[in-house]
Amino acid sequence: MQLAPVSRKSPPRLENSDAKRPSGLPKGDLLKEALAEQLVKLGELQQRFYADQRFALLVVLQGRDASGKDGVIRNVFEPCSPQGVQVTGFKAPSTLERAHDYLWRIHTHVPPRGMIGIFNRSHYEDVLAVRVHDIVPRKIWKHRFEQINDFERMLSENNVVILKFFLHISHEEQRLQLTERLTDPMKNWKFNEGDLKDRELWAKYTRAYHDALAKCSTSWAPWFVVPSDSKTARNYLVTRTIVDRLSQLNLEYPRAEKRILDLASEIA
Repeated sequence: MQLAPVSRKSPPRLENSDAKRPSGLPKGDLLKEALAEQLVKLGELQQRFYADQRFALLVVLQGRDASGKDGVIRNVFEPCSPQGVQVTGFKAPSTLERAHDYLWRIHTHVPPRGMIGIFNRSHYEDVLAVRVHDIVPRKIWKHRFEQINDFERMLSENNVVILKFFLHISHEEQRLQLTERLTDPMKNWKFNEGDLKDRELWAKYTRAYHDALAKCSTSWAPWFVVPSDSKTARNYLVTRTIVDRLSQLNLEYPRAEKRILDLASEIA
């Protein structure tokens, strides 16, 4: 089983049941083995991607609090060489960032060619959080969908491959994850009181996510809804999608010039 991009003609439902492990996936150890195979492939492709230097890959991770963004970064990209991966976490904008347009801080972190860039949250906060919390009026954020599409199209036309993942968890799974943060001393530091306030706005966030996914899933920058109540299923589906996309790029190791290769005979 592999994920299908969100279609404007058939927007995602985002019901609690949609967060469960898809029935089409293998179970137990078979799923873990399938994940392991995909991780090996990703590690091999990332080496070639880094050497090829024709493309950049931008992976956008969005999701509710405790949906597993950190877990995806830690587990999915573990086989990749650190020198070829950069992670950017977007929090509330600084004074300098607020003095620019909302995409300014995003563009400065777009990965260069040869690199995989991972956004933990992203420019989509400017059509999500600002909408739900009434930080900016509707007449402003409603125009941002097309602005974002244009921005991502420009990146794509400059060889930035874009994959966007919405990590979809159920209301109950989020409760379990937030409770664990409070009861596990090693996870207390992750808890933010604001997470509880956002949880109270579940329905508002659902509508905001629905619109963002439906309006901004394009052929050049598709959105994928990842059922994330099962961590193994989540990691498999994200890894499989990235592997499939990188495999389409016909990546190659650059061949050295003949005069360089001839130097092999001179090595003592």
